[in-house]
Amino acid sequence: MTRQIPHSGHDGPYPAPVEVAGQQALPEWIDYNGHMNVGYYGVAFDRALEVMLDDHLGLGETCVATAGCGPYVIQSHQHFLREVKAGEAFGYRFRLLDHDSKRLHYFAEMVAGADGATCATQEALIVNVSQATGRSAPFPDWALPRLERMAQDHRQLPDPPQRGAGLGIRRR
Repeated sequence: MTRQIPHSGHDGPYPAPVEVAGQQALPEWIDYNGHMNVGYYGVAFDRALEVMLDDHLGLGETCVATAGCGPYVIQSHQHFLREVKAGEAFGYRFRLLDHDSKRLHYFAEMVAGADGATCATQEALIVNVSQATGRSAPFPDWALPRLERMAQDHRQLPDPPQRGAGLGIRRR
């Protein structure tokens, strides 16, 4: 196999957690309740995820263009902890929980810019997909050491309470 050369990202060390700043609740994301609509949380998380994947791991849009494969979120679970109002600034904290040759499992927190409070969380599973076949494919050979390094750099982070949380009505 020919060694592919990454065109973005870096080999670490990685911040623990990786932070992505500079996001803002756009006016068109605000619903009739006066806060960010539930659907736009997914959009906002996805925009920040793309920054993290490309800038740190090299697995975002640049990887699709240069290696012919890229990340697909195949499962996601969000918790909404605090309203986000129009124009409110926020950022993200990402941590890599696990990975294998084709998948990665991450946890992210949306954090208010004004006071650092966690507004929402997202836990998701990503699979690497070949653009040629539309099927899962191994990450490029240069990506696995990066994923292992990030996982190692993030292992000491405390487990978030929302991780792996079930969904259902709690009865007492």
